[in-house]
Amino acid sequence: MKRITLILTLVLFSAVGAFAQLENPVSWAYSAKKISSTEAVVYIKATIEDDWHIYSQNIKAGGPNKTIFTFAPSKDFSLIGKTTEPKPITKYEKVFKMDVLYFENEVVFQQKIKLNKGTTVIKGKVEFMVCNDKQCLPPSEVTFSVPVK
Repeated sequence: MKRITLILTLVLFSAVGAFAQLENPVSWAYSAKKISSTEAVVYIKATIEDDWHIYSQNIKAGGPNKTIFTFAPSKDFSLIGKTTEPKPITKYEKVFKMDVLYFENEVVFQQKIKLNKGTTVIKGKVEFMVCNDKQCLPPSEVTFSVPVK
């Protein structure tokens, strides 16, 4: 009887652990728009489920993981400046003992690029951490590929 109880307990914890890892409260969408024959803007949109938030790119050291964009090098384009973001929400978080900057619901980041070729594909990745008032999920990394026509 003890053996059956032990096996059932292990199966239950395995199922709960697998379900917890499937939680993904942020979805990403990407697009690009040419603003001239030699420039374009890449739009990177995060849609965030209710009660969750992701952090700004401008978080100071000692806080949560900030959102980081990395663009794959290419001869077809070059970055103009840094990835921009709208004004984030600022809130003091006791856990980090500091003000943190974050976004709820949705946020659109923008990266201006100089085109060295008429059409190209912008590839890269976004690293981010998502939290709610009860927990933070481990940092995630998502790759993207955005055609510019």
